[in-house]
Amino acid sequence: MLPSSLKEFAGHFTDYTELRVQENRNTQITLLNGDVTNNTKSSSSGISARVYHQGLWGFSSSPEWSSDSVKAVLKSAVHNAEFMASRGQGRGFSFELKSANKRLDLTTKKPRLTQKELIDFCKILDDYILKTYPGLQSRSVVLANLDMEKRLLTSFGSESYSMIPRANIFIRLSTEGSDGPCELYNFCGGLGQFEDIFSTPEAIYPEIDKLHEHLMNKKQGVYAQAGEQTVVLDSDLAGILAHEAIGHTTEADIVLGGSVAAEMLHKQVSSPLVTLVDFAHSYEGKTLPVPVYMDDEGTSAEDTVIIENGILKSFMHNKESAQHFGHKGTGHARAYQFSDEPLIRMRNTAILPGTSKLEQMIASVEDGYYLVKPSNGQADSTSEFMFGVPLGYQIKNGKLGKAIKDTTISGVAFDVLKTIDMISDKMSWGNAGMCGKKQIIPVGMGGPAIKCKLNIGGR
Repeated sequence: MLPSSLKEFAGHFTDYTELRVQENRNTQITLLNGDVTNNTKSSSSGISARVYHQGLWGFSSSPEWSSDSVKAVLKSAVHNAEFMASRGQGRGFSFELKSANKRLDLTTKKPRLTQKELIDFCKILDDYILKTYPGLQSRSVVLANLDMEKRLLTSFGSESYSMIPRANIFIRLSTEGSDGPCELYNFCGGLGQFEDIFSTPEAIYPEIDKLHEHLMNKKQGVYAQAGEQTVVLDSDLAGILAHEAIGHTTEADIVLGGSVAAEMLHKQVSSPLVTLVDFAHSYEGKTLPVPVYMDDEGTSAEDTVIIENGILKSFMHNKESAQHFGHKGTGHARAYQFSDEPLIRMRNTAILPGTSKLEQMIASVEDGYYLVKPSNGQADSTSEFMFGVPLGYQIKNGKLGKAIKDTTISGVAFDVLKTIDMISDKMSWGNAGMCGKKQIIPVGMGGPAIKCKLNIGGR
C-alpha cells in the first residue's frame, strides 16, 4: 500500500528533484501437461530520488518505506549529484518545468480471486484442451498478472498517481509433425486486472480452437521460398516492426548514441502511406494497452508523431534530450522498478490505419506470403532487423494457400517501409509484450496489416 501523498517531503528538496514511491506486484501460474510447475506471487517496492545538480544527475533508492528512509534517500541523491558534479563537466541543461497533476487507478471493483481460484481457472482451460484435442504432444497454460503502482512528486509541483495492471493468459500447443515437433502459441488478455478481463474459462475456448486449427494447418505446412518476397504482415508483425526496428532508432538517447535516424529528421524515410505514432494513452477515444498520462519525470504525456506521410518528424524524448534537440517534451521517461532511473521508452507504437481491406491486400498478391505471428527477434540502431515467424500462409494467385513452417523475416526497416503500397483499415493492439532496454517495461504494440517486400528465410 503506497502512501497517500509525498508532499510532506517537499521541504527537503534542494535542487531539481523527483521523488517516486513504487510497488510492482506479480502473479504467475504455469501448467505443463496438467501439472502446476510454477505458482508464484511476489512484490517489489521502495522509494527513489533523482536530483539534478550543476548539470549532472544523482540517484538513490531504498526498499524501505519510512519518513527517515525517504529523507536519507533524498540526502544520498543530492550527495551523489554533488559528487558527480565535482568529477565531471556539467552540461547545464535548462528543463521545461510545467507542473501538472494526473491520476489513473485501474484497480478492479470486483472481488479478487484467490491463488487457488486462479489455478482452478487454468486447470479448466487445460482440461478443455486435453479432452477436445487428445492427440497433442504437449500443452501449456500460463497466467501472468502485473500491477504497477506509482506515486511521484517533483520539486516544481508535478504530482501523479497510477495503478496500471495487465493480465494475460498464454496458451502453447505442440504436436508431432513430419519432421519433428510443431508448436504454436497465443496470448489472451490486456489492460486491467484479471477479474475485469476474464469472465469465465469458457470465453477463451474459441481462441484455443483457432489456435489448434492453425497448428493442424502448420503441421501439414511447407517451407517458404527464401529470398525477397511480397508479404502481407498482419498487425502483430507490423507492430513489432514499428516498435523494434523503427521505434528504438528514434528514441533520442539511441539517436545521440549514433542511430541511423540521426541524419534522417525531416527527410523521406518511408512510403507516403506511412504515418507512425507513439501514443501516450488513448486512440480514437479508447484507452490503449499502456496508458501513460504523466511520465516518471513529471512530464505530461502526449502523442508523438514519429513519421508523418513518410517524413521523419520527431524523436521520443526525456526532459534532457528534448532540451538538447530543441523539441517539446512529450513524456517518454519511464522506469520499471523503484530502483530504476527513468529511461526514454515507447508507450503504444503503431502505424496508422490505411484504407484497404485485408482481403483486398491478400487478393493483390500473385505469389507471396501472409505472415501472422512474430516470435523472438532483434533489431539494431541501423534499423536492420530479424524476427521469427511461427505462423504464416502462402498466397497463390491472390488466395491463401498452405501454412508454412517456422521461418524468419529480415531487412532494413527504413528500406522495407519504402516498399509499403497497401495498409489495412483495421487497427488492433496487443498488450503482452515487455520491451528490454537496460530494464524491461510493458509496452503496447499493434496497428493495421501492411503489404510490403522483405527477405524471408527458407528451409
